[in-house]
Amino acid sequence: MNAILAKLRGGSLTARIWRSSFLTVGGFGFSQVLRLASNLILTRLLYPEAFGLMALISVFMMGLAMFSDVGVHPAIMQSKRGDDPDFLNTAWTIQVVRGFGLWLTACALAYPMALIYGDSRLFLFIPVASFSLVIAGFDPTKMATANRHLNLGRVTLLDMVTQVAGIAFAVVFAYIYHSIWALVLSGIFSTLVQLVINTRYLPGANNRFHWEKAAAHELIHFGKWIFLSTIAGFLIQQGDKIILGKYLILKNFGIYNIAFFLASFPLMLGNMVTSKILIPIYRETPPKNSPANFAKLRKMRTLVTGALLVMVGVFALMGSWLIDMMYDERYADAGPMVTLIAVMQIPHIIVLTYDQAALAAGDSKRFFVLAASRAFFTLATLVIGLEIAGLLGGIVARGASVLLVYPVVVWLSRKTGAWDKTHDALFALFGLLVGACALWIHWEDIGLLSHMGLGL
Repeated sequence: MNAILAKLRGGSLTARIWRSSFLTVGGFGFSQVLRLASNLILTRLLYPEAFGLMALISVFMMGLAMFSDVGVHPAIMQSKRGDDPDFLNTAWTIQVVRGFGLWLTACALAYPMALIYGDSRLFLFIPVASFSLVIAGFDPTKMATANRHLNLGRVTLLDMVTQVAGIAFAVVFAYIYHSIWALVLSGIFSTLVQLVINTRYLPGANNRFHWEKAAAHELIHFGKWIFLSTIAGFLIQQGDKIILGKYLILKNFGIYNIAFFLASFPLMLGNMVTSKILIPIYRETPPKNSPANFAKLRKMRTLVTGALLVMVGVFALMGSWLIDMMYDERYADAGPMVTLIAVMQIPHIIVLTYDQAALAAGDSKRFFVLAASRAFFTLATLVIGLEIAGLLGGIVARGASVLLVYPVVVWLSRKTGAWDKTHDALFALFGLLVGACALWIHWEDIGLLSHMGLGL
């Protein structure tokens, strides 16, 4: 205990990394427990189709946000001017204008979305739900500044408050009205709470409208590749939902999203940890500069990858049991999905710690090349997998796509000095053993996914 406390004290990079990692993991764990609890309650108050419909709305909103992302937060985190008020206020101004533009775009696209997916309710739900993008545009840059300096204590606490407020709203509304509006309106409510409490309780000056040409040029120059990268990132993260929303009937699409929520817990945790912590680590201790820096990075990477693979192994081995224990019989088909999705995320976890090295070095162009390659292989293998083996093939495609893009990962990470072939080989062997064991145990149930509810 004394050794742990010693690592958490002080202002050194190591102490800040340990504190930030602890807070990020703790906050994420709290978030997922809340989400799981609310999920268990809401699945009993609502119907599977509601979760399928809300998944379509969420994918649409995320697509709008990512297709217009100019990289304000990573720009603040890596820029030498990341603490300059003129730079921060210019970034905030861009963010506010973007929020209004996104909402107007959502209103214009609501009717076409309703036609594409054959559900007239989207015409009303999308404009209402998307108003949260306007509210989020006013979020203070103090959130990114705290992340820049790995001062995440208060940010994590305020994020917890936001989540509790949003989930409480959804549960109460669903209990009273038993309507999908509980899911739609809770997003707006939680976004408003986030804006108010972060503006009020985070240290630092509040933002104001300001435009500095030099700051705008730096943000736009850095952000043009982030913009393209986030488009690719959206296709990587949400491409399966876009395509499966057309392949699966709405009920089974809702069940798939329940399974994905549960199985992707380790990968979401890994993404959160790396996005919050790795840019400052790479910026302050570039692995290419010295063997000592590389050794520190190897130690951190081994801890992160090992912990995440153990977690994903638990979900892979116990997926069906977890679904049977927590959900009613309407969601039983999610069990084998949890196992297969978890196994297919093992390759993602092994290469998870490489991406941020390019951003830390200010090389957003190489980061885009990697993201674009992943998007292409993710969508191409998904469509091929669905055509050959239905939902089973589509899920397997998520793992196969990482293997195909691995040469690009090596190319990027060698440029920054971050590639660790020993790490990759050892954990690939471990992941192969875990995945093979899980598939062997659940093989009979997994085979049923190939023809599950395809709307072809």
